[in-house]
Amino acid sequence: MEVTEKAPAKINLGLDILGKRPDGLHELSMVMASIDLADRLHLEEIPEDTIIIETNKAFLPTDKKNHVYEALDLVKQRFGIKKGLRVKIHKEIPVAAGLGGGSTDSAAALRAVNRLWNLGLSIEELASLGAEVGSDVPYCVYGQTSLVEGFGEKVTPLAPMPQCWVVVVKPRMSVSTRTIFSKIVMDELYHPNISALVEAIEAGDYQKLTENLGNSMEVVTIKKHPVIQQLKDRMLKYGADAAMMSGSGPTVYALCHKYSRAKHVFNALKGFCDEVYLVRTLK
Repeated sequence: MEVTEKAPAKINLGLDILGKRPDGLHELSMVMASIDLADRLHLEEIPEDTIIIETNKAFLPTDKKNHVYEALDLVKQRFGIKKGLRVKIHKEIPVAAGLGGGSTDSAAALRAVNRLWNLGLSIEELASLGAEVGSDVPYCVYGQTSLVEGFGEKVTPLAPMPQCWVVVVKPRMSVSTRTIFSKIVMDELYHPNISALVEAIEAGDYQKLTENLGNSMEVVTIKKHPVIQQLKDRMLKYGADAAMMSGSGPTVYALCHKYSRAKHVFNALKGFCDEVYLVRTLK
């Protein structure tokens, strides 16, 4: 038996850091959406009681350090399953980029194994399992425009964001989310209006959405990597309706209502960075 599952990248339309909790985690309020830049996972049941991870990217771990391995091992332990899995991960999403690549792969693995082994778990139950793997995994299990709160475990699906084109640019460096969080000074943060962003999405108001994009982490990451601001400025110069960093960075994305504008931005950035993508938003 085998199944294939798509794992779309996420972008943060809004990310507000509300404070630090007693357990050391940060309390967040975010709006996330999924885009048509995706990895693909192929899961095949094997008789041996083991998990074998294969990937098209040589630098990715294939042992317990891989979040897909962690998610599948959690399912096996939780439900006492003695069968094994061979998993092939075809990566398209840039790594350590603020696009949730490892999280969406883990979420896809949970959805896939739920089908493969007929576990009958609801999306809420899968998201709860995902929260044990990583903070972005619950959202990625849903994979639709949502308000995400807590440390990522509270997911409230919203109406689909207004359809548009997204130009995604990943600079050459990678960013450690843990490192960026460690450098946060709460008094220096900008706090986007998450409520206004949610209202814009629920109303299907694209212009209001672009006016209320915001990411508290930009000030921290841009201080360390000024190229992020340069990318944002370049996107706006060439006609983007809005431009923002996703997650803890370093990926920057531009929203464009018209394809012609998106193509113009895409062409202007291709010579500036190696990893540039032009994709659509999903539901």
